[in-house]
Amino acid sequence: MIYMADTANLEALKKLYEFFPLEGVTTNPTILKQSGLKLSVAGEALKEIVGEGMIHMQVLSNTAEDMVREAKKYKAYFDLGDNFFAKIPVTPEGYKTMRILKDAGINVTATAIFTQQQALVASKAGADYVAPYVSRLDNISSHGIEVVADIVQNIYDFGLDTKVLAASFKTVDQIHRISMAGSQSATINPDLLMQLIKHPMTDISVAQFEIDGKDLYDIEY
Repeated sequence: MIYMADTANLEALKKLYEFFPLEGVTTNPTILKQSGLKLSVAGEALKEIVGEGMIHMQVLSNTAEDMVREAKKYKAYFDLGDNFFAKIPVTPEGYKTMRILKDAGINVTATAIFTQQQALVASKAGADYVAPYVSRLDNISSHGIEVVADIVQNIYDFGLDTKVLAASFKTVDQIHRISMAGSQSATINPDLLMQLIKHPMTDISVAQFEIDGKDLYDIEY
């Protein structure tokens, strides 16, 4: 599964990139607001951190004409090439935008997805990634994991050239379950990414190794 960081927290992202096998970063207006950074500043900093990784950057406009212009501008402004993915919401104008951007050779991530049909239509419109919101579905008494599983099944059943980019998590268990459901990728906030790799038994085991090997490892390095 592809791991991406859902953040514009530059310090947290730098720390993660030191050891976590991330393949990109995702942003949206809410994430930018939380970071306190302007898009021009955040975009340049994210590009420097992720290197050849993907940057999924959301547009703010509402009309297809403006969304297309916005996406093209961001790709050129940050000189991201094929590493740039325009995040487009699944609205009528958004679906129109997806087809135009794909015809223009720009990668697309369909976002703010809450149903299997929204994702399927986005896939047919050319989206490279579809991003269902897991926790937000659970919060309205829907079943986020099941929606992800249904979207994954559609991709396989219909031979679609699209990946699921599951988003909006509150627990490690949710991430475990979407990975077992076959989600090809997930975008996760830094705190949860750290929790994914932590376990108290691991800490206990490592501490015991150090105690047991203290007087036995006699080769200098």
